[in-house]
Amino acid sequence: MNLSKLKLGVLAAFISATAFSASAKDFLNVSYDPTRELYDNFNKDFSVYWKKTTGQDINFKQSHGGSGKQARAVIDGLDADVVTLALAADIDEIAARGLVAKDWQKKFPQNSTPYTSTIVFLVHKGNPKGIKDWGDLIKPGVDIITPNPKTSGGARWNYLAAWAWAKHQAGGNDTKAQEFVRQIYKQTKVLDSGARGATTTFAERGIGDVLLAWENEAHLAVREQPGKFEIVTPSLSILAEPPVAIVEKNAKKDGNENLAKAYLNYLYSPAGQTIAAQNYYRPRNAAVLAKYKSVFKPLKLVTIDKEFGGWSKVQKKHFENGGVFDQIVKTNNSK
Repeated sequence: MNLSKLKLGVLAAFISATAFSASAKDFLNVSYDPTRELYDNFNKDFSVYWKKTTGQDINFKQSHGGSGKQARAVIDGLDADVVTLALAADIDEIAARGLVAKDWQKKFPQNSTPYTSTIVFLVHKGNPKGIKDWGDLIKPGVDIITPNPKTSGGARWNYLAAWAWAKHQAGGNDTKAQEFVRQIYKQTKVLDSGARGATTTFAERGIGDVLLAWENEAHLAVREQPGKFEIVTPSLSILAEPPVAIVEKNAKKDGNENLAKAYLNYLYSPAGQTIAAQNYYRPRNAAVLAKYKSVFKPLKLVTIDKEFGGWSKVQKKHFENGGVFDQIVKTNNSK
């Protein structure tokens, strides 16, 4: 989808929405753990824009939690108009229940991922354990904090980034990668249900030597507690692509289809992309990204499709009941 078509799409959605009542519309975005600040800022900006364009007020509601848990909540009846989750597999689960279009990734540019992120390390100021890359995580005496891959999308990105790094080492293969990831979880002190909970465990409760974190979470921690933490960017990580989708069954029922389409399209606008960058998500817009190049350090990024064959294969192999992650936990518990 080119930019001119995108602009026309946003405009068309705005124009058609003028037929709506001027009364405030309830609108629920069900999102994953670390996006609270992003959507708090985005909703305020979009609300002003929508009011100027249509005369309509929006009563925004937000729901945040581990991405997998959030997807399950929508499936179980949480009345989301849109979902902005951590990974495609979670939206695929919702689509499999008929709530989201099966071709949802074709509805918006870049496979419906308006911003990207990656996985970095958050360590205490001065980096007392000397952590520079993934291999340092399993040194004796290093206590790791990462959320649970069974409930958290961010945790699955952490897991896969570690696996990819190990496999890219000299002589690396899946067997060695699994052993490396097993050692990481052997040294993990707390498995929170979501990424924000893991950040709280590390930054507020002071547990652990290193937090495996979304890049934006790490930057927020540094900004909110200056002088306490620093970010370590590993030599290799994974291109995390948090996707978005309209929950069409709910949005249609609530009369929010045009609003939902405009809301997600606005994430791709220069204003939306700037808000993403200001909240430490990597914008898709090259011009906006260039303005924030000092924030986002370059690093080698692998993709889920090329490295692992896509989310459907990953989910089945690694994270379903009895999968590799469960085997790792079982092995660690027996030792």
